Amino acid sequence: MSDQQKTSKLGLLLKELLKERSLSMRKLSEFTHIDTATVSRIINGKRRAKPEHLQKMAECLDVPITDLFVAAGYTVDQSQDKEISDIHMSVDSIQKILETSGLYNKPFSIESVEQQLAKYQQYSQTDEGKETIFKGFKEKLMKVGSIGPFISQMKEMFERFRSKEGTPVELAIIGSALIYFVFSVDVIPDYIFPIGYLDDAIAVKLVLNLLSTKT
Repeated sequence: MSDQQKTSKLGLLLKELLKERSLSMRKLSEFTHIDTATVSRIINGKRRAKPEHLQKMAECLDVPITDLFVAAGYTVDQSQDKEISDIHMSVDSIQKILETSGLYNKPFSIESVEQQLAKYQQYSQTDEGKETIFKGFKEKLMKVGSIGPFISQMKEMFERFRSKEGTPVELAIIGSALIYFVFSVDVIPDYIFPIGYLDDAIAVKLVLNLLSTKT
């Protein structure tokens, strides 16, 4: 499939979504802060949408980001989630996935994810942190759609956090993973789909491993 065909498919989808929501291209531009001319070129198949464009449009139109990525011709490969099911997977291998994607070239480390999780543990136990989780978790699920096995683990942790099933230490650990998932800008920004969720899946694995030592 050519780039033009892929872009046309995205354009048709966006036109349909705009019509359903009674929105114009100008309004989409206003809500997403994407230049009107850029929005027009994307919809009319004259320009390929960047991942960050798709992220903003998905949020504005309230559709799973996977729908727009597939329509835009980006490969949505769920096998990547399976590749990192073992937390001891070589960091070099993860870095290779990031580099070959052509969308992300910053260095990655397990330690960077661990540092974020540690920072979020305390925050998840504050009133503000809990409100962020309760308000943001289901909204985030709707935006990302089903992107891999770690989503079911996230749902289980959310229910455990919501029902306060665990010790204060365990709930803080679980809360850190939920906060990490809810926030779009973490070690690897979520808009870089699908690799933007590599670190979220790793965060889940780290938290599950940590919880196993507390039981």
